[in-house]
Amino acid sequence: MKKFLLLIISTLFILNFGGNCMADTTLTTKQQSIVKISSYTARGDMENLEKALSKALDNEMTANQIKEILVQMYAYCGFPRSLNAITTFKKVVESRTDIKNGEEGKVLPANTDKFAYGDNVQVELTGGHIKGGVFAFAPAIDQYLKEHLFADIFARGVLTYQEREIATISALSSLEGVDSQLKSHIQIGKNTGLTDEQINAILDLTKSARSGAFALGMKNDAYAQYFIGQSYLQPLTTEGVNSANVTFEPGCRNNWHIHHKGGQILLVTSGRGYYQEWGKPAQELKAGDVVNIPAGVKHWHGAASDSWFAHIAIAVPAEGASTEWLEKVSDEEYSKLK
Repeated sequence: MKKFLLLIISTLFILNFGGNCMADTTLTTKQQSIVKISSYTARGDMENLEKALSKALDNEMTANQIKEILVQMYAYCGFPRSLNAITTFKKVVESRTDIKNGEEGKVLPANTDKFAYGDNVQVELTGGHIKGGVFAFAPAIDQYLKEHLFADIFARGVLTYQEREIATISALSSLEGVDSQLKSHIQIGKNTGLTDEQINAILDLTKSARSGAFALGMKNDAYAQYFIGQSYLQPLTTEGVNSANVTFEPGCRNNWHIHHKGGQILLVTSGRGYYQEWGKPAQELKAGDVVNIPAGVKHWHGAASDSWFAHIAIAVPAEGASTEWLEKVSDEEYSKLK
């Protein structure tokens, strides 16, 4: 079995990683560039970011527009990735002679009450004052959000509020464990005029980041009756040993089921999820975990409620192997998981 597993892992990792999401026509070329630049920056994928930056310049985005995106990203994915992205962009700019700098960002006057300014911007974006909760618990974060993010950064212009929200949604959609913040910014994006169709297009462009190193694949409609929630399936090998990348949206899980005669191996590539065998407690799974499922064992697996989850499912070859699908994992059972 160990030799078999090593052979499969070696085979899978020489496949082409990543895949390309088809750009949705509901987004303009500029909006698509903002999505890709923000997503690759958040993921720390400098190779694909460099390509996206060059394409954005080809499509008439100015250098200052791109700089504004990369600077804003520090607030959502940290200084290290923001600085790495800016360094990558500097290299791209220095390699070209056709750069258009465009409008420069503005700085607020020295006597500006930045807290009040940022509060007004936040109200404009969210529709009301945000108080209490973590902001009451740690008032400094409220101050930094208002004075720096919503004042210093948003006041710079160059990008519209809607374009800045596109960047934010794209970054958050590419990160793990920030689904509540993503949900909030999707609503803010709608407040700036983004339609449901445009939001879905943004998420479609960034979903490949959720599926780990392998392509997201198509909606898993053929097996939808055996899942609660949305899953995606990308076949990887179909001859000799069957394997596929399976991606689960937050809260998605498959039914209890049994693999007869041939078992299954799961290689977790991204996110947080669970595996549970009948009569045993659920096992939390994270990237790098491996699950060996023996033939004949009743089990289920899927995403945590607050995280996307992806794994490679490898069918252990056996003559006459089959899968028996059983009852759903109830909301009551699932809600007990943390």
